[in-house]
Amino acid sequence: MQWFRAVLVSLAILAGLPPATMAQGTPGKTAVDVELVLLADASNSIDDGEIRFQRQGYANAITHPDVLSAIAKGAYQRIAVMFIEWGDLHSQKTVVDWTVVRDLASAKDFASRLMAAPRQAYGSNAIGEALAVAHAQIETNAFEGHRKVIDFSGDSANNWSGRPIEEGRKPALDAGLIINGLAILCRSNDCSGRPVAYDLEQAFASRIIGGPGSFVITVDSADSFADAVRRKLILELAGLTSENVKVRSDADRRARGYRRAPEALA
Repeated sequence: MQWFRAVLVSLAILAGLPPATMAQGTPGKTAVDVELVLLADASNSIDDGEIRFQRQGYANAITHPDVLSAIAKGAYQRIAVMFIEWGDLHSQKTVVDWTVVRDLASAKDFASRLMAAPRQAYGSNAIGEALAVAHAQIETNAFEGHRKVIDFSGDSANNWSGRPIEEGRKPALDAGLIINGLAILCRSNDCSGRPVAYDLEQAFASRIIGGPGSFVITVDSADSFADAVRRKLILELAGLTSENVKVRSDADRRARGYRRAPEALA
């Protein structure tokens, strides 16, 4: 039905009507361009200062003019977004519930509530559980988006509790969701090394992300965190695919911070 809604939106634009007046989504649901779950790491490897640092990065990104411009270019000129912090099996906590962001005022409201909320998530990694919770939030919310995206961030691809990653991931992909990744290699500017011994970006690409055009963006310093979050949001809101990101060498990949998902996962 997405193609049918797109045709109706085009007709509305040609007729000079706001796209929302032609929304033909699920009855009782508000049409938006994107349903977006920001799924942020709050496991034992993240201290309270880092939690605040992460949240500030997302708050800065959602209120940035480039992100607001990307929202304004959508057919409905609004998105529905929520912020969840994930920890162990029993610790997937909503920090900011579903919010419609359409302009600077609504973006600032989201950012303010994000920064004011106390930390609630703790424990060892339960990535499969986090993905399942994010999927359930998208399936049961009051919105109907042209794209449905889980924006997962973390400094590890290990899964110590809860359902296996694939059991949380596959149902979301089967339902047409896109899972993108933010691989956090370092949250400070004096980082002594990578957070894990394995290739975190490749682990994200092979085990976590998936769906059409899914991608991973990396963060390797405190200075690059907000920029990486902002670039990631713009890609997601604009509906750009991994084909729009051309990586010609390992050095270029590291500089750009992108990694494509394997074709088998797309």
